[in-house]
Amino acid sequence: MTNIFYVEYDAAHHSNFVFDIPQGHPCWLLVITQTPAQFWVDGKLKEYPPHCAVLFEPHQKIYYRASAGKYINDWIRFASDEPYVTETSLPYGKPFPLDDPEYCHKLFQLLVVENSFNKDYRESSIDCLLRTLFNKLLESYFQEEISPQHYNLLKLRAAIHNNPSHPWTISEMAKIISISPGYLQLIYKRLFGLSCMDDVIHSRIRLAKEYLRHDQYTVAEIADRCGYRNVEHFCRQFKQMTGSSPKKFHKRTSNLTPGPANSEKVIL
Repeated sequence: MTNIFYVEYDAAHHSNFVFDIPQGHPCWLLVITQTPAQFWVDGKLKEYPPHCAVLFEPHQKIYYRASAGKYINDWIRFASDEPYVTETSLPYGKPFPLDDPEYCHKLFQLLVVENSFNKDYRESSIDCLLRTLFNKLLESYFQEEISPQHYNLLKLRAAIHNNPSHPWTISEMAKIISISPGYLQLIYKRLFGLSCMDDVIHSRIRLAKEYLRHDQYTVAEIADRCGYRNVEHFCRQFKQMTGSSPKKFHKRTSNLTPGPANSEKVIL
């Protein structure tokens, strides 16, 4: 069971902010920084960049302060006897960089909402959100390296997945994050396991498959909606990626979809 005593996101403090609890809290404290900060680690004050997480166990010394200018963080103070907390592999009192700080920030926002209202499934929802947050922290902690362009690449990939029909080019993508096209291709594949243009194609085909599961558009309309200006090129690329033509894919999946079919719209 988990009990949240207080949770807050976007907590802003002046440049002279200091948080000093020598004996620690009688509960857990999780802090995620949005700005640079200094933490007391291994007997001395150390500087850390923004987008770091640090977990303090009960009764552990807590000391951190603003580094330069305004200090902003998300934080939660809570009690829990859940193994994903009490038996975690995360270090205590040692900040580590986050793989996806925006994702974690959204989880904090949801935790604040769930904790503010006494809904029927409040406890269950809080537990699910906190478990997810700890999973994301573990992913970050065990990641080998976070490059200087890591967060920009995450935003770029989110933009590609959210708008696959956009006429993406390597030059445009490189310009968005202010690096050379060659370097973009190198670090993009290193981080995500496929090239940026392959990611565009995968996103377009994934969207096309969703359209083809229904009967609202012709293949030509689907091709256009997925960013293809040439229907033949779309069909050829779709077959390369899925092993079947758009028409065959539609026939196969429409048989598995509840409700009336209207296959007349899906034509080649």
